[in-house]
Amino acid sequence: MSTSSPHDVVDSAPRYAGKPLIIAFGVDAVLVIVFAAIGRASHGEDLLGVWSTAWTFLLALVVGWAVAFAWRAPFAPLRTGVPVWAVTVAGGMVLRGLSGQGVQVAFVVVAAVVLLVFLVGWRVVASAVRRRQRVGAATASTR
Repeated sequence: MSTSSPHDVVDSAPRYAGKPLIIAFGVDAVLVIVFAAIGRASHGEDLLGVWSTAWTFLLALVVGWAVAFAWRAPFAPLRTGVPVWAVTVAGGMVLRGLSGQGVQVAFVVVAAVVLLVFLVGWRVVASAVRRRQRVGAATASTR
């Protein structure tokens, strides 16, 4: 008897090796940069300084991928998305503090919510789309 969920089996590494793996990491990285850009813009700050906000979260994202073994199931919302999100937020905040950047409670809350929606949300949408495609393909093959 296996203890893995159906999503782990569907999202296993052999099926998603190569280009889709790069795409999944790329989506995460772009969304972290979008988060930083939105934050800077909402405070009227220079968008050219996005890197100064984003680098801590991008570095934490890489660590999150390693901690979650994200390459094994890069599209899995719970198995991969949640730990990547948690490490990205926590690590990003620690790195911000160590680098002398602000870590106010309101910023932590906003970052946690936005990055949850971004890093887990796109995986939920991708999983739903793939599930719908599989159902459609199975239905078509039985006709």
